[in-house]
Amino acid sequence: MAKLEKISKKALNLEFLSKEEGKILFEQLPLAGLMFLGNEIRKRLHPHGKVTWIIDRNVNITNACVSGCKFCNFYRPVNNDGCYVTSMEEYISKIDEMKRLGGNQLLLQGGMHPRLGLEFYENLFRGLKKLYPGLRLHALGPPEIVHLSKMEKLSLKFILQRLISSGMDSLPGAGAEILVDRVRRIVSPVKCTAGEWLEVMKTAHELNITTSATMMFGHIETLEERLEHMVRVREVQSMKHNDHKGFLSFIPWPFQDDGTQLKNTYGVTNTTTAEEYIRTIAISRIMLPNVPNIQASWLTVGKDTAQLCLHAGANDFGSIMIEENVVSVAGAKNTFNAAGIQMAIREAGFEPQLRNQDFEFLPDS
Repeated sequence: MAKLEKISKKALNLEFLSKEEGKILFEQLPLAGLMFLGNEIRKRLHPHGKVTWIIDRNVNITNACVSGCKFCNFYRPVNNDGCYVTSMEEYISKIDEMKRLGGNQLLLQGGMHPRLGLEFYENLFRGLKKLYPGLRLHALGPPEIVHLSKMEKLSLKFILQRLISSGMDSLPGAGAEILVDRVRRIVSPVKCTAGEWLEVMKTAHELNITTSATMMFGHIETLEERLEHMVRVREVQSMKHNDHKGFLSFIPWPFQDDGTQLKNTYGVTNTTTAEEYIRTIAISRIMLPNVPNIQASWLTVGKDTAQLCLHAGANDFGSIMIEENVVSVAGAKNTFNAAGIQMAIREAGFEPQLRNQDFEFLPDS
């Protein structure tokens, strides 16, 4: 009991806990106790009591990908009949619809296409910004940046600088899965290593690019590896310049298994319970005191569980997700519109606050 109290006090003082200390809290504290710690830290970092949300649209640039991740059934092998590259006409239609719903940001992601090089993305970003000058592009992710760097034989920094100058506003924390190479070699062997993912983010932070970090869990990883993931994110965040944004949010979400190779071939299913997800949100808030925002993934766990997460350390409800194609085809079927997401936040006892990707507060739409 004395050891639990000592670790809990460290957490409330916003000190960095070791993986071993995080494991003790996760495994030994009752759910209410772990939620209390996460909630107290949230209140320290966000005393206003607001829960943020955003309106954006997730558009996939292409579904052609050479990665072959075993948890993804969205991608298609290159030259497959089902492959596509989104056209400018389709972007215009999707952006116009998003703007009618009050949004001004595209989450642009896609597969690692072997024939779409840096110039393609530069032309795409410039073309979108020319048509919609105020549009924000939350685009690509570390795996795509590493892929482009290797394709073009150019440094990560140079790739990022070129993308920024052509219109990229921020870099999603996609493709993190679990930042431990034992896991990555099994679930995503062709994708960038944990070290490469982290190096992209360190470089992005040097350039003061807004980033986020995700964690897809509940498949083959151990609790220790989840905590290792958090520690590595925390370490990279500690390296950024004090005036730079770095990781503004951390988003843990459970593996969605429907139709995936992990499930169909290897028998790996998502066994994450509501309690385990809430515990994961709480321990994320505790282990990452230098990452300002923790997002509850209502898309993958549903409204009720996500609302409880707001009392366990989460302070952000993410996007209404006008469009989402990847986890949806693997079993995530939850939906929200703007009114619904605000109502869910109010039902949980908080004030909803519209934001942008930099977590700047915006007037309600």
